[in-house]
Amino acid sequence: MFRRASSPDEFAIIRTPDSRVILQVSQPSKTKLLELRTDTVRPEWIDYNGHMNVAYYVLAFDYATDAFLDYIGLTREFKESVNSTTFALDMNVSYKREVLEGDPLRFTTQLVDADEKRLHFFHQMFHATEGYLAATNEVLSVHVDLDSRRIAPMPDALRQRVDALWRLHRDLPRPEPVGRTMGIRRKAS
Repeated sequence: MFRRASSPDEFAIIRTPDSRVILQVSQPSKTKLLELRTDTVRPEWIDYNGHMNVAYYVLAFDYATDAFLDYIGLTREFKESVNSTTFALDMNVSYKREVLEGDPLRFTTQLVDADEKRLHFFHQMFHATEGYLAATNEVLSVHVDLDSRRIAPMPDALRQRVDALWRLHRDLPRPEPVGRTMGIRRKAS
């Protein structure tokens, strides 16, 4: 179900004699949008309407987020070695077209913006064989020091990896749904 973007030895955590932690990673893919995850709509994800329940869209996107965080080097091992993680600060999910039990899914991810403490990214979920856009997910995530449980700057090695990906993604068109507001559109009288 999980597929890495490059080789299995993409990440290495190195602890120096003075206990500093270094994250050694390969360069980001030169392809534009990241394609890091595929999945299949599971029977337990189906609701009484016969399609994937809204809660499982969020779960599927969370798996795509895990793949993205692994890709940029924020692996479980790295998080444990520096005692930091990310928390979702805000999220929007837009449902475009239903998917059914057994449908294959393909996810793309775009880094929309980043700074020393925040990641703003956008996932798209496609039906993997029919190609249609099923849903989108916009996420604003913050880096957190688990000792203080406060927002904190990313370690330098992680920040360098994020910056390298940002250089590849900053000139991509901004996805139309990014930053959208929700409301009922009224017809002019």
